[in-house]
Amino acid sequence: MNKFVMFFLVCLPFMVGGQVIFESSNLPVISINTLGQPIVDEPKINVQFRVIYNGPGKENRITDPATHYDGRAGIELRGSTSQWFPKKPYGIELRDNAGNDINASLIDMPEESDWILNATYNDKTLMRDGLYYILAGSFMNYAPRVRYNELLINGQYEGIYLLLEKIKRDKNRVDIDKLEAMDSAGDALTGGYILKMDKVNGSNTGDGWNSPYPPFPGAWQKTFFQYEYPDSRDITAVQKNYITGFISQMENAIASPDYRHPETGYRKWIDTQSLMDYIIINELAKNPDAYRLSTFFYKERDSDGGKVHFGPVWDNNLGFGNVDYCTQGNPEGLVITDFNTVCPGDGWVIHFWWKKFLEDEDFYFSLKKRWKQLRAAQLSDDRIHFVIDSISTLLSKAQGRNFQRWPVLGQYVWPNYYVGQTYDEELRWFRSWMGSRLAFLDMTWDVRSDTVLIPDGKGYTVTPNPVSDMLTITSRDRIPDGTLFFVLNMNGQRTALRGTRTTYQVEADVSGLIPGVYCLFIKEKDKDTPIKFVKL
Repeated sequence: MNKFVMFFLVCLPFMVGGQVIFESSNLPVISINTLGQPIVDEPKINVQFRVIYNGPGKENRITDPATHYDGRAGIELRGSTSQWFPKKPYGIELRDNAGNDINASLIDMPEESDWILNATYNDKTLMRDGLYYILAGSFMNYAPRVRYNELLINGQYEGIYLLLEKIKRDKNRVDIDKLEAMDSAGDALTGGYILKMDKVNGSNTGDGWNSPYPPFPGAWQKTFFQYEYPDSRDITAVQKNYITGFISQMENAIASPDYRHPETGYRKWIDTQSLMDYIIINELAKNPDAYRLSTFFYKERDSDGGKVHFGPVWDNNLGFGNVDYCTQGNPEGLVITDFNTVCPGDGWVIHFWWKKFLEDEDFYFSLKKRWKQLRAAQLSDDRIHFVIDSISTLLSKAQGRNFQRWPVLGQYVWPNYYVGQTYDEELRWFRSWMGSRLAFLDMTWDVRSDTVLIPDGKGYTVTPNPVSDMLTITSRDRIPDGTLFFVLNMNGQRTALRGTRTTYQVEADVSGLIPGVYCLFIKEKDKDTPIKFVKL
């Protein structure tokens, strides 16, 4: 962890509330009895684990029998920075009475033994991770399933949590072939493998290798690949040699001057559909950790295609405008191109791959077409806001209890970009941010469709459009003091717009812009208004 972040987290005044009267919920209720033991960061302790879930739409009382799951489990603290918050995240392993792991279905999710309880402490909408996984799961091969619940530990109310599937090799999770220790040759040796780029903590800590390539020219940082499956206890030396050699060849292809070649370039090694989808979901969220932390990818067995697939997605509590450092929480900009420029001194930076991918014109054009396709369906305005509204309705009662237990509304919790005084204010800002983000990406990725509209916002118009020299920006209402005007080109590069301002109009000289499509952003105190225009 960055030393400044550690100091800040230790020293900030955490808000801890009192006891909450909790009797029932429209959400499933998870109750954990630690049998008098403290929960620590390894090893997992044995606990009694109960899930009270009476079915969709039914009330769940804490006195109801736990017919859904009532048995043993192992539990430990998990996460990196999130462990420093008072509302803790947990790793769960379902166990039998003898302490062996067992598979079971939790809240109608497919059977498995390993699960995550995500705390969502510094996300005051309580939905950034949930929305991320739900949207990703609608178009990617797999994204972790999620169920909201309320948690009791030793009878004490702990608030709203997200029960998540842990990323694992499984027919219902990352569906790749199982590798046994005896798999040391032939097709069996070629897959499947799960790797990740992440901090050296959590599962399978520290076992991996450094890329021979720097993240960018002159970088002091190293890019470290970790074995996720098989994990450090099970992967054999032969399997390590195989997968490190495969990734080395893939990196050589990406670094090659001929990396765009359809047969010998990076496409030989990488499934580009998963690559496009991974970029799209993380740029939609403007996830500042994408491409460098919590970045998973897996390799199929050769008989299944043998390529590297990107995903599953993981960890987005700082996405959707919830970060005040590096790429910041404003709705403009691309993390994939901007992070190393604005934060070159961070300990974890974006590897050279990602810039190379976007420099391939054919790939970038295909990515834009994929964005347009998704905007017509899975990522349409209507569907995104339907999911947001559905989650907020689901949490409407429970959120009051959560913020009584953890009274952080109106308080800065690292690294909040926006601090609302109420839950409704947090949701309003989030919805506005999402509208501006979609408009930015539509402009940047050049969506040309009558079904995808940039919102009118406050009521600004620009004339003439197309424009040659002077652009007139007219507001329906008085232009507030401090309003900023700037333009973004199709690559997301920002240029301040200056001109003569009156009460209701701005006259701006745009003759210096090269011909093309631009997005005018009008930035007020609490609102961004995007308007597309064409420079002749």
